[in-house]
Amino acid sequence: MNTIRRNALPILVAATAGPRDWRDGHARRHLQAAVSRPTPLRASRVLLSGLIAGASLLAGGIAAAQDYPAKTITIVVPFSAGGGVDNIARLLAEQLRTTFKQTIVIDNKPGASGMLGAQAVVKAAPDGYTLLLGSAGETAINPFVYKGRMQYAPEKDLAPITLVTRVPNVLVANPSLPVKNVEELIAYAKKNPGKLSYATSGVGNPQHLNGELFNSLAGIQMNHILYKGSAGQLVDVAGGNVDLSFVSMAGATPFIKGGRLKALAVTSAKRASFAPDIPTIAEYKPMAAYNLDNWFGLFAPAKTPADVQQKLNTAVTQALRDPGLAKKLSDQGGEPAPMTIDQFRSFIKAESVQYGRIVEAAKITPEN
Repeated sequence: MNTIRRNALPILVAATAGPRDWRDGHARRHLQAAVSRPTPLRASRVLLSGLIAGASLLAGGIAAAQDYPAKTITIVVPFSAGGGVDNIARLLAEQLRTTFKQTIVIDNKPGASGMLGAQAVVKAAPDGYTLLLGSAGETAINPFVYKGRMQYAPEKDLAPITLVTRVPNVLVANPSLPVKNVEELIAYAKKNPGKLSYATSGVGNPQHLNGELFNSLAGIQMNHILYKGSAGQLVDVAGGNVDLSFVSMAGATPFIKGGRLKALAVTSAKRASFAPDIPTIAEYKPMAAYNLDNWFGLFAPAKTPADVQQKLNTAVTQALRDPGLAKKLSDQGGEPAPMTIDQFRSFIKAESVQYGRIVEAAKITPEN
């Protein structure tokens, strides 16, 4: 009771003060002090207001996650339409439309080795409605190749949702090259130092790293020949202008079946389910440590609510278990490979360690 009287006194003074007192500012100062002075009642009201506001934000977040998705979802593909990444994104989107009962559109944003599209997702609202179907390049390799040049940090700015598919490359050779397998290829390269060349579709992409990892483990030096796309490199290998190429199975299969190229090995640790007759590079014991696939995964902006991330993970995992989608991915040269969010995050970290070592050892820069 004494506290109430003490706090109320300045207000009574202000209320009973005459015009001269108010003009002098005496009562006004008492009133301002009383208003600013914390009281148990005022503190309780402030605390209650904060709790209500916090509860409202929490309830809003939960409601948003429960209602998700309530509108169109955009999947950004950081490469041109018609390519491998684009095809996989469209297959996944088709399946997710059924699961979510929402429109899902594909937005192709090619450029800068996939980084333009990735950056667009980084800058998007973190609400789960703008996603990235990303490859190893722009999410795990480029930080080592483009040091200091990237405008986003994948590990900080992107939330990994799940791995979608692993895509082993296949090592193909011109039919006239006098080798039938990896062992003979390495022996030939050592007898003819500096003679062999291999083609890829980009600096620092998984194909390029395939070749440099092969060089390192085999103790040889094949020359890297850069092309703008897989079509040109395959034509030139088939024509004998380049000896070898590390390329996707989907792109190479018509050339292999037509006898224009011969498949020596796949780059994965195990034989691909869609090409069981082609051995792995690692089956040759001196190359047992060889394992480097391309892969594609789904990402969201970093601050996307955890519940929304989990909804996406669950939906994509369910989609990838569909036999029809699995068959379509297999036709694209991919193995469905869903993971939990934590598993995917750990996978990216482990892959990044290997990529960093290869890039450093081969001194790969944007110029070479």
